[in-house]
Amino acid sequence: MALTAQYVAQELEAASKVGDPKADELVSDLIDNKEIDGVNALFRTIGTLKPGQDLSQLPPRLAEFLKEAAAPPPDWSEADVKAAESFFAHHHGEVSMLQGTVGLIGTYLSPTGAFTLRSTGRLGGVEGPGRRLSQSSRLFIDMGNKNAMRDGTLAANVTKVRLVHASVRQLHKKSGEWDYAKWGEPVSQKYTTGAACVFSTQILQAMKRLGIDVSKDDAHGFICAWHYVNHYLGTPEKWLLPKDADEVERLWNQERDKEWKKTDDGVFMTKQAVDFYKKFYPPGVHDAFFAMVRHALSDKYADMAGLPKSVLDAGAGLAAAGSGLVGGVGGGLLGGGAKKVTGVNPYKEIVGVASKGYNEIQKFALTHDQDDQPQMHQELHDNR
Repeated sequence: MALTAQYVAQELEAASKVGDPKADELVSDLIDNKEIDGVNALFRTIGTLKPGQDLSQLPPRLAEFLKEAAAPPPDWSEADVKAAESFFAHHHGEVSMLQGTVGLIGTYLSPTGAFTLRSTGRLGGVEGPGRRLSQSSRLFIDMGNKNAMRDGTLAANVTKVRLVHASVRQLHKKSGEWDYAKWGEPVSQKYTTGAACVFSTQILQAMKRLGIDVSKDDAHGFICAWHYVNHYLGTPEKWLLPKDADEVERLWNQERDKEWKKTDDGVFMTKQAVDFYKKFYPPGVHDAFFAMVRHALSDKYADMAGLPKSVLDAGAGLAAAGSGLVGGVGGGLLGGGAKKVTGVNPYKEIVGVASKGYNEIQKFALTHDQDDQPQMHQELHDNR
């Protein structure tokens, strides 16, 4: 049974106290036996995950977990796959960029999420934005790859993220310092489905704000894709993101302002992300980039996140900077020349160019230290 408005409040409260028992049991054992590094290395050999595949070369308890995890969502269909593929055929590049900017910053607006990420050290510390982007970029890219939902590659990557989440929960538990009464369960089912909302319906809203036309059928396909991801993240059926785009948007609009707050942790995480992204665009060009991100989030939520206000506006200033964005990114990253930004919506023009330039950010995130796979943690490094 999918999440519905009738019992959403009580169910979210219950979900905030629940982790992922099967993944938690496995990962707790791996941590206690200092096997995390070995399993992280095995992650690179697990390229697909589908029912019936041979996992005999893996440690038995990991193989057993993966066999069970390979099952698709109970209500999954070929029509859902086709709908998701249609969305990404039309919007893969731009949506991947928006998920890696608007989406990641949106997750920092969850007080529990921002606190968890910051206190997990390697994901929330000084190198956190690049590290977290590397963990997320593989998922964002895989979502739109041809056949990713058919051949098990997306399921494999998401299941690795599921185990990373379990490592965060177990390390906080073993530290004895997590305040369960205040924060609930680290990376709880509530947070997991909430993040799916941020990366799905919040992104669709951002696309609309930026003037990107998404058909009703494609919006449905994008929500189906996140329903699929939500399942492989270990979320029980009753808390899965629904496949109805309108229902998800209604629920998100209803709950967002109860969940999103300005916090020191969230502002810290946003600043780290802004400083990281600035490295990839010439001075001045990133003003247009962040003006776009602010507009996609709206001033209300951008202010909550501590996203700097741009000196640009939606008129001539932004259009001129957008021309610089095309020239600066084109010359530095794409190898092309400058061209004028035209049209009544300069944001829409900037999105297309920024999404191409953003490929370089993803490439860096995925190749820096060869960290192109989700990796579990053996210990916490608190950078608070």
